Formats: sequence, C-alpha cells, structure tokens
Amino acid sequence: MSHLETPAAPGGAAPPATTTRRPLGLALLVIATAQLMLVLDDTVANVALPSIQADLGLSDSALPWVINAYVLAFGGLLLFGGRVGDLYGRRRVLRIGMVVFTAASVLGGLAPNGELLISARGLQGIGAALAAPNALALVATTFPAGKLRNQAMGVYGAMSALGITGGVLLGGLLTGALSWRWVLLINLPIGLAVLAGTKVLVDDERRTGRLDTFGAVTGTGGVAALAYGLTRGGEHGWADTTTLTAFAAAVVLLVAFVASQARSAHPLLPLRLLTDRNRTGAYVVVLFVGAGLMGTFYLATLFMQQVLAFGPLRAGAAALPFGVGIILASAAASKLVEKLSPRAVAAPGLLLAAGGMFWLCTLEASSGYWTHLMAPIFLTSAGLGLAFVPMTLTVVHGVAEQETGVASALLNTAQQIGAALGLALLTTAATIAAADHGPSPAKALAHGYGTAYLAGGVALLVAATLVALLVTAGPQQDRQ
Repeated sequence: MSHLETPAAPGGAAPPATTTRRPLGLALLVIATAQLMLVLDDTVANVALPSIQADLGLSDSALPWVINAYVLAFGGLLLFGGRVGDLYGRRRVLRIGMVVFTAASVLGGLAPNGELLISARGLQGIGAALAAPNALALVATTFPAGKLRNQAMGVYGAMSALGITGGVLLGGLLTGALSWRWVLLINLPIGLAVLAGTKVLVDDERRTGRLDTFGAVTGTGGVAALAYGLTRGGEHGWADTTTLTAFAAAVVLLVAFVASQARSAHPLLPLRLLTDRNRTGAYVVVLFVGAGLMGTFYLATLFMQQVLAFGPLRAGAAALPFGVGIILASAAASKLVEKLSPRAVAAPGLLLAAGGMFWLCTLEASSGYWTHLMAPIFLTSAGLGLAFVPMTLTVVHGVAEQETGVASALLNTAQQIGAALGLALLTTAATIAAADHGPSPAKALAHGYGTAYLAGGVALLVAATLVALLVTAGPQQDRQ
C-alpha cells in the first residue's frame, strides 16, 4: 500500500471522517502550494517597488503601503479567518480565501493607479487571512498523528519559510524578464490550480456556534494596530506620535479582546488553548523564528545590494542557500520529532541559527559573498527550519478538532507579528549603528548590519532558553 494514502482502520472498520482513504500526497501538494503562494506575497513585491513607483507615479510615502496593506490585512485578520473556518468548514473557507486572493491579484496586476493597487493588496491580505489558518488546520485534520502528520508538517514548515526567500527571487525574475505586473498576475494560474485541487481535501461539516463579533473587531483591530506600530516605528522612529498612538490603540484593543474572550460563550480565541505551557511556549518561540527568518533574509538582501552591489535578481539568486537550508532542515526535523522531544530538536536548531547570526555579525565592507554570507545564511536558515517544524506540531497537537483553525491562526499570527517585529527592530538597530560609524557609507552599512545580526543572535539564544524551559512534551510518535 502506498504511504500516500491513509490506511483503513483495524478490523475493517471505517476510518475517522477526517482521515478517510484519499490521495494524501495530492492533498499535501494543494495545501503546500496554497501556503507558499500566501507567504510569497509578503515579499514578492519588494524587488518590484522601484518599477511600480516609476510606472504608477507613487509618492515615497505611499510606496511602502504596497507591502504594508497586505501584511496588515493578513496579520490582523488571521484569528478571524481561523474561527470562520472552524464554524463554517475549513475547505469552504479556504476556497473562499483563495478566490478573494486570486481575484485581488488580478485586480492589482491590472491596476491603472497606485490607489487601486494598494486597495487590491489589502484585499489580497483578506483572502490570505481566510486561507492560511485553514490550510494549516487541514494538515492537522487530514493527516493522522504520527509519521504522516510529521512529514506533512515538515513540508508545510518548509513552504512557510521558503516563501520569504522565494518571494524576492520570483519578484526579481518576473520584474526583470516581464513586468512588475506579473508579480501579481502569476497568482492567477496557480490560484486556479489550487482551487481545482481542493476537491481532494477533507470536506468537514459546519459546526454549531456563532461568530464573536466584538472579539473579531477588537482582536483584528488590536493585531493590526500592533503590526502597524511595529512597521511605522521601524520607518519613522519609536518616538513618532503615530507609532505611539498605534501601540496605545493595540494595548487598549487587545486588553478588551482578552477580557471579552474570558466571558464569551463563543469566543473567537478560547483562552484554554493558552493554558497548555507547551502550546504557549511554542507560540512564543514562533515569534522569535518569524523575526529571525524575516530579519536575517531582509538584511542579507540589503547587504548584497547596497554593499556588494548585486542587482535585484542576482541578490535573490544569492539568497538560495537560505531556502535550501530551510527545506533540508524541515525534512530532517519531521523525522527527528518521531524519536526526540520537540525541545530536543528546536533548542539545538535555535542555537545553530544563533551561531549563524553571530557569524554574520562579523560582516565588513570588504566581506565577500562566498566567504562571509553563504555559509552563515545556510546555518541560520537550517537552524530556524529545525525549530519551526516541532513548534508547529506542538501547537496543533491535542487541540479539539473544532478549534484547530483558531490554534493554527494564532500560529500564523505569531509568525507574522514576529516577522514585523524582527524587521522593525533589526533595521532600527542597523540604522542607529550605521549612523554612528563614520563617513564611509559602505563601512557604515556593514557595521550597522553586523550590529543588527549581533542583536538577532542574542534574541535566538533567548528563544532557545525559552524552548528548554517551557516546551516539555515528549516525542511526536508517542503522542498519537
């Protein structure tokens, strides 16, 4: 019997509804492709920004919103998307999200002006927020606990992290060979293929309950305000009035959200999900992993373009070791968690990633790609890949089936907020350090990036410590 199909239950009994005989390999391909698409769009437009600005005449202040509109809508609505999937069916909501995302991609790709492009990017984020948590939840409900789920999570984790690297590479390739518009239009054929493939996914039933409107408003608003504050602070300074206002709004809204969830009969986020120290610890660690992924790659890309004078496409291609490290490590982690505890895999991974960052902190203006970038980038990405897979498995293990969407959404939210946090804090550290390091632009930039990597390495050491203290679950093979 092929390992790509779920075996029948012992004694000839029908298997559970969520694991009926179906082509699991094809199901995983559909889920992984959907996730890769959604994460790619976090970064795919970055390289195309100069071309977009020249073509549509966007101002310098409006240009970042081509990125921010997607990130804020995506991160802010993830909890909402996960809960909607839990209530109305994950495959159904995944399909709706993919339709919205794909249609918005076409709208953005054909946009005649900046206003419509930014609006389309926000609409893309809404579609992504509906699709992403339900894609992860479908991994948990489609694949039985143990080896099959571990392998599926390894692929899912690789796609989640690879999207950050692949976005810049694909964006550079499409912009250089065709036009910036194809950065968005490429989603049309892929989106249609994913939609056609969703017929192999679990068609779960609609569940009883209602959507917590107040929780949806306060939770979405709070996360969006936090993400905006982090983005704004990295660009305009942490004492900026708008930045501080965004953080204040985030605190008020998130406090109101938690209070409402504690007393709601149908909470958007059941707080009992956070009473498990393993799950809560995993969420916190994913914040650090998200920060490490985005911060490392973003700074490396800038160093290659601003110091080594690489073009956008060459810089994207030079970041391939980042993707290779993630893929290999995710595959290894999916096998290691069958025999070892999550922290026995994740903690060494985070230490490896921290070592890569400490290596990167030695960057100088005279540093070369082959001697000072390729190897530490590979180590950092491999270490983060080792950490991400066991933390993802820890989050979804033992969650009631009707709440896997929310648990998955919170994981995606942690990754998105972590990415925004890492980008904001590391770029701020780099900017401050560069400003205090003499008149040579190249030397100042190299010093700034090295200082940021030093801070990132220390943060990953903290994350490794948190894994060791908080995540005490046993091997995944023993937790079926």
